[in-house]
Amino acid sequence: MALYVDIKKDFGEFVLQTKFEADGGVMGILGASGCGKSMTLRCIAGIVKPDEGHIELDGTVFFDSEKKIHVKPQDRHVGLLFQNYALFPNMNVQQNLMMGLKPYEKDKKKAKAAVEEMIRKFYLTGLEKHKPSQLSGGQQQRVALARILLSKPRMLMLDEPFSALDEFLRWNLEMELSEVLREFGGNTLFVSHNRDEIYRICDRVCVMDQGKSSPVIPVKQLFESPKSRAAAHLSGCKNFSRARVKGEYKVFAEDWGVLLECEETPPEGFAWIGVRSHYVRPVTAEEAKKKKNAFRCRILKVVEDVFSIVVMLRPVEARESDGAEQHLEQIRMEVTKERWEAFCGQEQPGKEMWVQVEPHDIMLLC
Repeated sequence: MALYVDIKKDFGEFVLQTKFEADGGVMGILGASGCGKSMTLRCIAGIVKPDEGHIELDGTVFFDSEKKIHVKPQDRHVGLLFQNYALFPNMNVQQNLMMGLKPYEKDKKKAKAAVEEMIRKFYLTGLEKHKPSQLSGGQQQRVALARILLSKPRMLMLDEPFSALDEFLRWNLEMELSEVLREFGGNTLFVSHNRDEIYRICDRVCVMDQGKSSPVIPVKQLFESPKSRAAAHLSGCKNFSRARVKGEYKVFAEDWGVLLECEETPPEGFAWIGVRSHYVRPVTAEEAKKKKNAFRCRILKVVEDVFSIVVMLRPVEARESDGAEQHLEQIRMEVTKERWEAFCGQEQPGKEMWVQVEPHDIMLLC
C-alpha cells in the first residue's frame, strides 16, 4: 500500500512544504516542535486542507488541487491517534470502542465480538465501564488505539503517542505498540521529536525542519551518515562548526580554527562539519604527535553525568564570536568514567588538554 504526499500550506509566517512517499512498514517523521509534523498528518487525514498539491493512498486520490479533489475525512478511512488521544470524556471504555465500529454496525453479534477481542488484546479487561478520567495515560492510549483499529483503517498515523507519558510507562507501551504495528502491516506514519523512539520503532525516516521535509531514508542512515546539519542535530549530534574545503580530503573548521582530515570528499553544498560527543577522544600529548586530527583545547567545564563524564572544551585556535554563534566555538566530549579516570592518571590535565577525532567520524554536512 503506497502513500504519496506532495503538499504546500501557507500560514503566513509559516509555510508547510511536505513531499515524501511511503510503501508499507513504519515511517517516522522526525523534527523539532513547530516544524510541521502534526500539520502534515492533519492534511493527510483531511482535517486541514492544503493550498496546493496531491495526496494519494494506494491509488485513491485524497487531495488534488488542480483537479479540485478534497475527500472528506470520514471517507478517507485513515486512523489518526492524537497526542491527547481524543476519547469521549462522557463515555466509558466500551462505549468509546463502539464508536470505531463502522464496519460491523449492521451486525450486533460481530460488533460485540470485535469489541471484546480488542478489550482482551489491549489488556483492558475490567475497565469496560471506566471513563477516560478514571484511566491512566497508558490505558487511555490503548483505548484510543483499539478504537482506531476497530474501524479497519487503511493506514495508521500516530502523533507523538508517548509525549504525555512518564519514562517507565513510555518504554512498556513502546514495546506493546511495536507489536501492534507489526500485526497491522499497512502503512504507518509515526511522528516524534524523540530520535530514540524513531530509531527503535521505524524502518525509514523523513526529517522535517521549519516546515520543509527531506528525502525519506533508512533510519540507520540518519544516524550513521546524515546529510544536513538539521538532520545531524536531530539525530543527536552536539558539535558543529562552519567549514570550507581545503583539499580533496581536508576541511577547515572555521569556528574551531582547526584543519581536519576527513575520509570522504565534501559533497556539493558542503558548509558544516559535525562530530558526535562520544567520537571526541582525550589523548595525551605524546599520542597527539602520532594521530591525525589532534588539537589542543581549553577545558571550560567537567560535568559528572550518571554513567559518563561530559567535558566542555574550546579549541585554543577557535575564533571569537558572540551572540547566537558563540556556542559553535565549544566542543562537547563525552567519555566513560573509567576512560576519563585512566586519562587523568596519565596526563593530569589542568586548564588545557589534547583531543582527537578520527577522519571517518567527521560528518560532512550541507
